[in-house]
Amino acid sequence: MSPVHPSGEAATARAVVDDHGLLVEWNEPARRLLGYAPGEAEGRPATELLVPGGRMPFPGPGGARWSGTVELRRRDGHPLSLWLLAHRRRHEPGGGWLVLAPLGAAPPAEHDRLMRMATARSPCAIAVWDEDLRLRDVNDAMGEVIGLPLERIRGLRMSEIGGKPEADALERRAREVLDTGQARDVRTRLRAGVEEYAHGWLVRLTPLTDGDGRVCGVSVTAHDLAEQDLAQERLQLVNEASVRIGTTLDVKRTAQELADVCVPALADFVSVDLLDPPADGAAPRPDTLTAPLTLRRAAHRSVTPGCPQALVEPGQSGLYPAHSPQAACLVSGRTTVRTDVPGPLTEPPGRGRARAARADGLGVHSTMAVPIMARGGTLGVAVLTRYRRPEPFTPDDVLLAEEITARAAVCIDNARRFSRERRTALALQRSLLPRTLPRTAALEAASRYLPAARAGVGGDWFDVIPLSGMRVAMVVGDVVGQGVPASATMGRLRTAVRTLADIDLAPDELLTHLDDLVVRLSRDAGQEGTTGEMGATCLYAVYDPVSRRCTLARAGHPAPVMMAPGEPPREIKLPSGPPLGLGGLPFESAEIDLPEGTVLGLYTDGLIDSPERDADSSRRLLCSALAGAPAAPGSEPAPFSLDDACARILHTLLPRGGAADDVALLLARTHGLPASQIVTWEIPAAPALVAEIRRQVVEQLEVRGLSETAFTAELVVSELVTNAIRYGDHPIRLRLVHDSATLILEVSDSSHTAPHLRRARTYDEGGRGLLLVAQLTQRWGSRHTTDGKTIWAELSLLEE
Repeated sequence: MSPVHPSGEAATARAVVDDHGLLVEWNEPARRLLGYAPGEAEGRPATELLVPGGRMPFPGPGGARWSGTVELRRRDGHPLSLWLLAHRRRHEPGGGWLVLAPLGAAPPAEHDRLMRMATARSPCAIAVWDEDLRLRDVNDAMGEVIGLPLERIRGLRMSEIGGKPEADALERRAREVLDTGQARDVRTRLRAGVEEYAHGWLVRLTPLTDGDGRVCGVSVTAHDLAEQDLAQERLQLVNEASVRIGTTLDVKRTAQELADVCVPALADFVSVDLLDPPADGAAPRPDTLTAPLTLRRAAHRSVTPGCPQALVEPGQSGLYPAHSPQAACLVSGRTTVRTDVPGPLTEPPGRGRARAARADGLGVHSTMAVPIMARGGTLGVAVLTRYRRPEPFTPDDVLLAEEITARAAVCIDNARRFSRERRTALALQRSLLPRTLPRTAALEAASRYLPAARAGVGGDWFDVIPLSGMRVAMVVGDVVGQGVPASATMGRLRTAVRTLADIDLAPDELLTHLDDLVVRLSRDAGQEGTTGEMGATCLYAVYDPVSRRCTLARAGHPAPVMMAPGEPPREIKLPSGPPLGLGGLPFESAEIDLPEGTVLGLYTDGLIDSPERDADSSRRLLCSALAGAPAAPGSEPAPFSLDDACARILHTLLPRGGAADDVALLLARTHGLPASQIVTWEIPAAPALVAEIRRQVVEQLEVRGLSETAFTAELVVSELVTNAIRYGDHPIRLRLVHDSATLILEVSDSSHTAPHLRRARTYDEGGRGLLLVAQLTQRWGSRHTTDGKTIWAELSLLEE
């Protein structure tokens, strides 16, 4: 609608020009202005209303609005210079332009009266100060901001009215506006009227000038920024919550971070109580919960030192009745807000009365309970309480608390899921690792396994495997990945290593077979739709206490360290070898002599990987920790406990908070068998001499006090030597090795054909030799050597 003139008629001349330049509408004020009646003007080209030679600036293809002065011609022929405003009619039928011309204006006196009324009633606070910066006038909004009657404060300066350093600073800025004539915008924090707290204001200082341009005063316009500042603070709190909550995968730490973020920004006291997770790991839904509820306090925080509001300490549980904020919130599944002092929250009633008494003493006036829910399940509840802040919780506070709690709920649920998977993987890992290390005559060993402190459980493993001939194998490995899949793969590889070790493969051959297995596992995993890439590293060593030599090979694994008696620890130089799972690449073995009492250290890379130092520095630190305290000058170093050495190494190399990756450590001190426990015979190729060999074996057993096993040993020697003479190649050698627990009989020849058991028929005269050996001995077997094979059998010297 057009504005209405005081006379009741429209005070705006209106015309519509279509896209072809024709007048299609013409109102009565337009007739009074130019003298054309609507019937005369409508349908004519708009250019006919221009003075001769004039050009219509519209219609045109572009633009949405045009304004300017146009020379028109009245109906009586007289020219008229008129300011026009034209709008493009984009959404009207027929399009075109709407052309407007205002007719007349209110008289100056009326204009001044309206301006005074508008200024006085404006919601924007306005004050006027003279050239001496003394107050002259304020509108109603500024009067409410100041909170004092105008007649009492007229003539006072800003600093005199405010009485605060902020008012002094504002007055100095107003003086600058008077001196420079330039407007200024100032952001400040002031307390309006009887408000208890200061909040933000945007103050605009504008110079007032007279007709000669002289600055004769300052207009002060104040805009309340309380809502904007509050919105900014809320946004900042949400951003801070996203950064501070969920820094770890620890449930208690995450709950504490939620409480810390909300205090004091949102509440004066916050408690976080969680439901104990069920055995199946699925969080209950709200419709399955009934009061009373047992909740466990995970964290709390208060603006008052000592948290006097808390009757339940973190880690303790409490029973919450139906009328408590916790139970009401969880059963309903939505946020509840109470503006009175909450009733008893825990049982027994005495404790509830004690809490109510504390609430009375603190002046608790508003409580908000927010459910902690994630993925459709209920995890617990966060209760926010106000007693120091005077204002109750508002709907905006509820939205903010729900947003922050929702973020924390996801983090808590993730932490619980991680903890549950970590416990499962750790239980699987520990069940697959050796509970105790076997006691052997070849070495004594100690071990440690530590899961990663913050990441998932990995696939590190270690083992000590007794072999034939009193030899012993040591293995340390690391499967790529974390969690249950890595632990399961570790178990398969550990079993495979034990199986391959039982057939006495050389270290490099064993790693070759293990590499093939990892390739097959990786291929099978890819076919099943799971992660196809799989890899591992491994170190395998075999120590022979008779020769006191150790054969080692590694597949992408850190090299071991050794410390011989009287020598400093050092790293053993070994060919690195490719990691397991690449397939087709060769592995190399190395053989070293180990004096009696040499300590070997085998470990996974989690022990030496550290963001604070490089690998070489970690290895030097490992060697230093293995050596321990230096011996006194001129004295032999005393043997140290391997368990103490393991603890010392972990304490030295690992950070206080735990390692970032799994750590497996195996220490072994080697022992050699003395010559008195080893007897060797060279066997001639004469079957008739077998009886003489049996007799000599019996004599040696009697000399060593082992006559109780002489009969069994004589039968075993007879069968093994006879088979070697009959089916083997020369030279043939018989070796007797024993310690306090085991007697080992070994027959070696240069043939590579391995023996095997067979079932002899009833009428067969032979074929029962190895079956007899298997029945008489604790265990038996064969192993290939560089120049043939060795058949061995073990007899226990311990009483059953």
